[in-house]
This record gives sequence, structure tokens and C-alpha cells, in this order.
Amino acid sequence: MKDFLKYTLATIVGIVVLSIVMGFLSVISMVGMMASTNTETKVKENSVMMLRLDGIISERKQENPFDKLLGSAQEGLGLNDILSSIRKAKEHKDIKGIYIQAGSLSTDFAAVEEIRKALIDFKESGKFILAYGDNYSRGSYYLASTADKVLLNPEGAIDWSGLASTTVFYTDLLKKLGVEMQIFKVGTYKSAVEPFIETKMSDANREQVSVFLNDIWGQIKADVAASRGISEAQLDEAAELMMTLQPAQACIDHALADELVYKNDVRDRLKELAGINEDDSLPLLSISDMVNVKKTTPKDKSGNIVAVYYAEGEIDSATSTLLGVQTEGINSDKVIRDLRRLKEDDDIKAVVLRVNSPGGSAFGSEQIWQAVTELKQEKPVIVSMGGYAASGGYYISCNADSIVADATTLTGSIGIFGMVPAADGLTNKLGVNFDVVKTNTYADFGATLRALNSGEKALMQNMVERGYELFVKRCADGRGMSIDAIKAVAEGRVWTGQRAKELGLVDEIGTLDRALEIAVAKAELEAYTVINYPKQQGFFEGLMDAMSGPSIRASLLSGDAAALYKQVEWVNSISECDKLQARMPYGFVIND
Repeated sequence: MKDFLKYTLATIVGIVVLSIVMGFLSVISMVGMMASTNTETKVKENSVMMLRLDGIISERKQENPFDKLLGSAQEGLGLNDILSSIRKAKEHKDIKGIYIQAGSLSTDFAAVEEIRKALIDFKESGKFILAYGDNYSRGSYYLASTADKVLLNPEGAIDWSGLASTTVFYTDLLKKLGVEMQIFKVGTYKSAVEPFIETKMSDANREQVSVFLNDIWGQIKADVAASRGISEAQLDEAAELMMTLQPAQACIDHALADELVYKNDVRDRLKELAGINEDDSLPLLSISDMVNVKKTTPKDKSGNIVAVYYAEGEIDSATSTLLGVQTEGINSDKVIRDLRRLKEDDDIKAVVLRVNSPGGSAFGSEQIWQAVTELKQEKPVIVSMGGYAASGGYYISCNADSIVADATTLTGSIGIFGMVPAADGLTNKLGVNFDVVKTNTYADFGATLRALNSGEKALMQNMVERGYELFVKRCADGRGMSIDAIKAVAEGRVWTGQRAKELGLVDEIGTLDRALEIAVAKAELEAYTVINYPKQQGFFEGLMDAMSGPSIRASLLSGDAAALYKQVEWVNSISECDKLQARMPYGFVIND
């Protein structure tokens, strides 16, 4: 027995020591990888930039350390890195073209729209774009359609079947658990609460989703039709055939692709286009390589800075999820501090606030609105809207000097709601009873062990209505419109950027670059440097955050399981959220 304990203890110690050594070696390896990314990329003659469209695109790349440790199949991409890489490829004399390697993207269509415009601008240089894919998702095909040639694997497919938006409803699940969501809202179209009180979309919600979905699909068809030289009617005909399940030849027959080619043959096509001999190697530059390619433009020495401040994710939420992807989120306290620093920095002459948010805390949104207002008194503030700038995302945007949105941005959703769970049904099922002693009528308000009484419900509804009136006033003052004019387009309704422009909620349709142009013009600058804020997390900061949050658990899952986990995580966090919420429906995802 003594020997058994000795050997067992030795084995345990060995495992612990080995784990420590392996962990140390992993850290050293990752530090080495991080150091290598800071090395300037030397561009060889006749190079080709490779744009691999497979993974998650966020505004800025923020790696989850566990994705590397656990071998995540999807690579995170930063929209800012992609756009700057395309610009560099256009300007660099030794880069002859772009190779789009298509796959499955997880992003919003506004981000894809910005990349597409950058690719079209790149083509003005006279350089080539070649696209290849085994299987094209809708988003990756939308981008690939800009190519001079679209190549498809003979056994591949193009997902060209229209758009759909799916909402998950928890009402019956909550009933089975004995939990009731008590809802307080203003706005016929404010549908964020529907998953907790309905089993299907309301007529108003179905109407708004149908309108903006068809708007986005119409934009996609118009752009693809222009690139491919075919009519929108032909594209609709192809969509009705469910191209994903058709033979690859059908994509050729309907002019979605140009040739059926195996992947091994693509390299020879690229060599020919780049002017490289068949026996020579092909220099391919990934986005990671392009990030470290030195810019060809001279460094600005004026000292003038135009700040691009990124506000991405949900506002003051316990967990922040955008497009089913865990994000750092918008912490109102941090944003307020950052905007104050930008206001006080004399070298910063203008600020572009890049908003990609479905909203969140109404209180947090109001605080950020105030910080933007104070910043605007000192220097120009231009808002550039990404995929989402709705509800609280619109709240923090509405008082800017100018608002620029993509045509497919989802914005508006001017409305407020409150949600209080009552778990008295659950406690009854469990056979648990509670009693309370209190000094005043509402001393135990908010206790989830019972339903709210009529007085509490009235107080909650009054608070929601006050929040709505304040939201409307902020929008009216910021946009120079009357209260009635804002209310006519409010009611929690979601609009595309194009429709928002027609309604006066947005000034221009354009990209982040257009917002920068407006900021520079308003600040009357001739020379300037663009700097991104806030500073992104370092590796070890990200590691600590990931270990303390749900990211590590989400990283262990993939596909539908990961998406469902993230939704359940949000449901669990409801009790930690502010009472008043200004947000779009959770999980409002256009299926791609």
C-alpha cells in the first residue's frame, strides 16, 4: 500500500510538472508568434494578395487566445485590416492582383458591402482579381462576383438562394420551467421582447423584417448583376433553383461562375496572370502579411490626428454577442473616459465614431450620448455606421455632426423596453415557499420569486415611457427634426441605411473612408494621420479576460451548439442587465 501511494503521488507530481512545462512552452511559442507578426513584410516581385474569405469578420481583429489553443477552425479577420490591405495592394507596384479564396463568412452585409467597394476601387488600378471556391457562401460570393473570373470546383456549389432571418423563441421553454417574463415596452415594432412572450413573429415584426430583408437582397442582386453583366431577374430565377443543391455546371449555365476548375490548377492560373514562369514559385501574401507591408505614402509630420474610435458590441451587457460571436462589448464608463481624453487631446482635430452595435442599456446609451455631445463642442464628430447602429447604437450616434451609413446597415429601432422575470411558477413546482417582512410597499420590488403587483407594473411602464420620450428628444435634437417627425419613424422600427437616409435619420450612404473624408473637411486639414482607438487588448490581457468570461466555454463548442450556447448565456444574464434596454432583437441574424 505504501508503494502504491508513493507511485501514485509520483505520477500526479509528474503530470503536474509536465503540465506546467507544456504550458510554459505554449506561452513561449505564442509569444514568439506574436513577435513574428511585428516583422515588416518584404514584397517580392509579381506577388499576389490572397483574400481568404472564411471565418468571422469583426470591425477589428481581437483574437481569442483559446481559439489558438483549441485549434478553432475559423480564423478571425478585422475589417480594418482587410480594407487597408486592399488599399496597399492597389498602390504597391510589385503586387499584381488579388486572389479571392472563397468559403463561409460570418459577418454582417454592411461589412461585406465595404469590402466589395474596396475591391471595385482596386480594379481601377488595372490589376486582376481572380476568385476560386469549393463552396461559396452568400457573403463570399457577393465579394467574389467582383472578380474578372469566378472559378468553381467541379463538385462545388454557390449558395445563391435568397436571404432568411430566423428568431429563436423561448416562451414555451420558460413556461415549462415556471418562469414568466413581465414585459414593459414602447414601440409597436420593438420586437426584442418577442422571443420571451410569443411563439412566432408578430405581424409588425414580420413586416419590418420582410422590408429590410428585401432591401438588402435587392442591394445584393443589383451589385452582382452589375458585376456579372446579367439581369436581376436572372439572379432571382437562379435563387429559386436552390443553387447549393444543383450540379456545379448549373452555376456556369446561370452565369454565376465562369469555369469549373480544381483547386490544384488555380495556382497555374495565378502565375499566368502575375507574369510568373510555370516553374517558379508564386509569392502569395495573406492578410497577416499585408498588415505588415509598409505603406508607400510618406509619413505625415503635421502632428494632426483624426481619431477613429471603435464602438462595437452590446452596450453594458453582462455578455456581449454580435452575430452570434462573443465580443468585448461597449462599456459605457470606459467609452466616456476615452472620449473625454480625445476631447482634451489638442493633437486630435476630429473624431470618427465607428458604431457597430445593436444597443443595450438605455442608461449607458444616455451617458455615451452626453460624452459625444461634449466632444462635439470641441471638435467635429462624424459617425460611421457598420452592420448595426440600432436602438442604443442609434442613441449614441444621433447627435453627431454627420452620420454615414452603409446601404445595408440596420439602424433606427428607436424604442425602449424593460423585462423582469418572475419565477414563482418555478418555486411552486419545486415545492419551495417564501414569506417576506417589509417596511414599505415596494421594499421587495424586483424579487424574481414573485410576479409584480399592479402598482409595480404601472411604475415600470411609466419609467419605460419616460425613457422613450428622452430617446425621441435626443434623436429630434440631434437630427434637427421635430418630436412628431421622429415618432413617425420610431416605434422601435428597424430600417436599412438606405431607408434611414430617405427618412432623415442618416446623412449619407458611404463607407468608413467617406466618414473620414467628411471629418477631414470639417476640421479643415491638409495633412493628418489616422489613428485607431481604443488601444486593443494585448495577448495576456485577452487571455485573462477569456479565462474569466464565457469565451472559454464557448470555445469548446462549435457550429450550432456554440450559437445556441451564446443565446442561452444571454438569457441567463438578463437579471444582470439594466432595467431599461434600448436594443434590437437578440440574435437578429441573417442566415448566411
